Amino acid sequence: MKNQFPEESVQLARFFKALGHPARIQILRLLMSRDDCICGDIVREIPLAQSTVSQHLKELKDAGIIQGNISPPKIKYCINREHWRLMTAKAGDLLK
Repeated sequence: MKNQFPEESVQLARFFKALGHPARIQILRLLMSRDDCICGDIVREIPLAQSTVSQHLKELKDAGIIQGNISPPKIKYCINREHWRLMTAKAGDLLK
């Protein structure tokens, strides 16, 4: 599929797919309100099991919207500011 469509379209679709669940939107809202969060912090704020939150974090991370910084024994998650700016710019261009 990547060869059939421009990379920009593939990347934007990846971003939108990652945003396609309300739990992920809530996670992003939480991360935007803080510098960083560990999974346990997110679980306390969002009424989902830790394993479910971890899966949503993985989807957001795989799309490049968030990043995880290892701070043993935990991972601190935060918005990937560079990719966030790219995503919002491309989405804005599409929605004009």
